[in-house]
Amino acid sequence: MRASRLVQLLLILQTRGRVTAPELAAELEVSVRTVYRDVEALSAAGVPVYSEPGRNGGVRLVDGYRTRLTGLTSDEADAVLLAGLPDAAADLGLGTVLATAQLKVLAALPPELRGRATRIAERVHVDAPGWFHRPDETPTLATVTDALWHDRRLQVRYRRSDRVVERLIDPLGLVLKAGTWYLVARQRSDIRSYRVSRIETARATDEFFTRPDDFDLSAHWSEAQEDFARSMLRVRARCRIDAEHMRMLRLSFEPVAVAEAYASMSEPDARGWVEITVASESYPVLLHGILMIGEHVEILGPPELRAQISAIAAAMAKRYGAVAPTDGLTSP
Repeated sequence: MRASRLVQLLLILQTRGRVTAPELAAELEVSVRTVYRDVEALSAAGVPVYSEPGRNGGVRLVDGYRTRLTGLTSDEADAVLLAGLPDAAADLGLGTVLATAQLKVLAALPPELRGRATRIAERVHVDAPGWFHRPDETPTLATVTDALWHDRRLQVRYRRSDRVVERLIDPLGLVLKAGTWYLVARQRSDIRSYRVSRIETARATDEFFTRPDDFDLSAHWSEAQEDFARSMLRVRARCRIDAEHMRMLRLSFEPVAVAEAYASMSEPDARGWVEITVASESYPVLLHGILMIGEHVEILGPPELRAQISAIAAAMAKRYGAVAPTDGLTSP
């Protein structure tokens, strides 16, 4: 542990120049006294490092000294791919490894490129989860990750919407979607996705498995997302819409529903209106989306949905009455 910390300390000094002892202590998560002991250890090992006292003092290397300890370990090379997602790296147990890998990469860069990389890190931050998203509790993620790295089968208890089931699965990949972890795994010949927060228990077995040669995690996830979204489109309505307002569908409906609407679009009539089929997960959601488009759309069927929107329109007209348009608004 200390050897790894000494390397990290050396790389920090090589990358940044003078650094105060409290700053080093905070970054290395040790005490200031430990930092000074580590500096003494490096000096005793022949590294030209020294401390400067005073207000503008700190720890630094002799000008021109560069260590060759910049080669990445296998874990560090893996962690570099998560450089823009530090929280994800921490979830997977690679937080410290990622920090060391980043220091090694920076230390290996020439000064002009190192300065540019540092400026980017200071000015750009990736925050993947959406607003008001509370991260899931994932107590089994470490076990799942370890089995994934080593191609070992997992025995899990998984909480479905209606019951808890036991599964023996082959972990093929982890996906972080909007701050939520999903495990893509094979059960017999089927490849499915499991929300990690719903895995109540996980145990890596002594049995290893062979990953499919043709499995592409990114391609599989994209296809699975489309299939899932399409499966949620359980209800449909036939509508007339002003072709110039077709773009408003993107504000109200899922991308797969918008794609279906465009695929079903008829030729424009003399007024520039077209007929489309609009799909959604339920009639209330569909009705809400159509209401957002206002007077630029008309439901043709089913009849009960048309009756509902007619009743809503009548209730709104009664509530607001015949009000003259105000500045900035025009009557239909």
